[in-house]
Amino acid sequence: MPYYPRNMLGYGQHPPKPCWPNDAYVAVQFVLNYEEGGENNILHGDAASEAFLSEIVGAAQWPGLRHWNMESIYEYGARAGFWRLHRLLTEKEIPVTIYAIATALMRSPTQVKAMQDAGWEIASHGYKWIEHKDMSEETERTQIDEAIRLHTLATGQRPTGWYTGRCSVNTVHLASEEGG
Repeated sequence: MPYYPRNMLGYGQHPPKPCWPNDAYVAVQFVLNYEEGGENNILHGDAASEAFLSEIVGAAQWPGLRHWNMESIYEYGARAGFWRLHRLLTEKEIPVTIYAIATALMRSPTQVKAMQDAGWEIASHGYKWIEHKDMSEETERTQIDEAIRLHTLATGQRPTGWYTGRCSVNTVHLASEEGG
């Protein structure tokens, strides 16, 4: 069979034995995406409203227009959803990683302070919550640089991790080159 670039075996029949505290068998990581204020919106200079990952079935971009329902969904996340999860997770002392859009962090300083006060890791989720698939390599590199700049400005430190949700063929090597 010809070369296949994906690893379909993993650890196979002999996985490593992790040494989790208290001899636990499972480790769970809680990750919250913070994208509110980083989505496509004409207020942000975008050509159209957001249409991706929404409760609106069949959502489509509204070129040149504000989409009030879409905006309301994102605003709810920042105004209410974040705080509900923050109360729950801090009350239970559950460590959290935030995948944060840099422009969203810049628009939410109170939430950033709450994340930091809780001791949560704030990783970068990119510059804006946008599709990178058709973006040129140079534009994506510039956006990664700007994401790191804004993230550092908003939090006081460089991101400790990186996750691009809608990546291009260049995303992995660009993030790797940047390296942190």
